[in-house]
This record gives sequence, C-alpha cells and structure tokens, in this order.
Amino acid sequence: MSSAAAVDTEADLVCELDSVRGIVDALCSVRWKRFQDALVELSEHGIVIIVEETGCLQAKVYLQRELFIKYDYAATGRPRFGVSLGLFIDCLNTFSVHGRSNVLELRYPGPDMQLMLRSVDSPDACIYAEIRTIIPETISWDYNFEPAGSTPLSFTVKSAALKEAIDDLEWPGSSIQISLQPAPPSVIFRGEGHGDLQIDFNYYANTDLLIAFSCDRQVSHRYKYKFLRATTSNIPASVLKDNRGSKATIGRGGMLKIQHLVSVAKPSVPHPHIDSAGYQQPSRIAYIEFFVKPEVEESNADDD
Repeated sequence: MSSAAAVDTEADLVCELDSVRGIVDALCSVRWKRFQDALVELSEHGIVIIVEETGCLQAKVYLQRELFIKYDYAATGRPRFGVSLGLFIDCLNTFSVHGRSNVLELRYPGPDMQLMLRSVDSPDACIYAEIRTIIPETISWDYNFEPAGSTPLSFTVKSAALKEAIDDLEWPGSSIQISLQPAPPSVIFRGEGHGDLQIDFNYYANTDLLIAFSCDRQVSHRYKYKFLRATTSNIPASVLKDNRGSKATIGRGGMLKIQHLVSVAKPSVPHPHIDSAGYQQPSRIAYIEFFVKPEVEESNADDD
C-alpha cells in the first residue's frame, strides 16, 4: 500500500479512457513502418504523440483531455518521454476487448520512469502492463505551420477518395506534383515516371468528393511519394467507412499539412458525448496531423 501511495503522489499523469480501440486506430494511422519510435508529450490539455522521419515527414496525434473519463494532471511544465510506437500499440490492443466498453488506466511515471497501464473495470480480473520509456530524442524540426497568404490554400476531400488517389499514384514511380488553381477551381495530382498519371478533383463537378476548396492563385509543389503515401496508407477502416473529409493545406514554402479525424466513441455503447441522433461531439474525436516538406522548393514569387 505504501509503494502504491508513493506512485500516486509522484505521478505526473493518471488518466482513464473507455475507448481503447479508438486510440489504437488513431495511433495506427501514423505508423508507416515496423520499427518506429514516438515522442509523447503530456500537458494539462491532453496528450500529443509525435513521430517523424528524416526531417521530411512528421505526424502528430492529439488526444485532448476531453477524450478521457478521468484526467488528473499534476506535473509542472510538459513532461516528454520516448516509447516504441509498435510496442505501445500492441500493448493497447491487449486491453481492447471487442464488443464491450473497457476502461483503461494510464499512469506516468512509474518508479523506474515506465508507462504503466491497468484495466480498472473488472472486479474479477486485472490486466497490468509496463512499457519501458526512453530518453526522447530532440525533434529535428517542429515546424510552425504558417499560411502561404491571406487566403488559405486548402481543400477538403472525402478520406476514401484521397487514399484511393494517392494509392493509384504509386504506378508512375516518381514524386507527386500537387497543384491548386482558382479557375476553374480544382486540385490536380500528377505523377511522371515510368508512365504519366493525372488525377483531377474539380470543385464544381465533384462536390460530393471535393467538399471544400479555397485558393486565390495557382500554386504547385512536388512531394516524395513515400512520404505522401504515409499520410493515408494506414487510415483506419472506421474513418473510410464514415468517409469524413480529410483536409489538406499548403503553407509557406510549400509545406503540406494533411488532417484526419478519428472517432474514439463506440457507436454501440451509449456515451454522454453522443446525442440521441448519434452525433459525436468534437470532444470524442482524435485529431491527426501530417506535415510533409516539399521535395523541391519552387521559386514562385506568389508563394513568398
């Protein structure tokens, strides 16, 4: 009892969540290779998980404190620790029971700076796990995304359509050029390599796919295909089924930001954050952001 009390006193964060599957879906969406470390940042506002590759691709999963049924934060500042993303996902899957709402407690740090997980909703049995954390590496770049001008250069497309388009663009075997043009309002994906492939989303012709569009000038940037593909390759099946919109924004210098929304509520389980019509409040959504640097900085005076 004394050791448990000591852990309670020293813990920076003790939180509980009732939708482990939703968190697993969110984390899987940013896992683009087998062995991958993640940086976990804690704050009074929630938890952010950050992964990156070679300074050209970065992804963030935002788990706001409203996602948790309990969120006791006692740290000063924003503690950070590193963890194996694959190990974290596998561990969470152990606590995910299909067809029932299970409650998981997360606690950090443990006596040896580990992340501790424990099931708390069963009077008969308790699953317990510890994940060894690592000293976090410095994030090589934490880009302060800035708009490219007074009018946002952005578009929102159905998630399934965006994934299908990027999957199809693997065939040319080249980097991918993304172009936005105001007249006629459209988004163009083009790959030129072993062959040429161009996919057009015309705003007025495909409003069921291209949901929103904002552009006041023509802009074009190229992105390495493997980084672009990572932004959609592991979109959860639940997101494709709901077919929400994924938003893409081109910022200053050609930085591409792609945002997805992942539900963390189980539709079969009543929850106070879901109304009688089945509408999920924003507090039951995990936000995913990808940042992709352009392959070549184009000298476009309009984009400076």
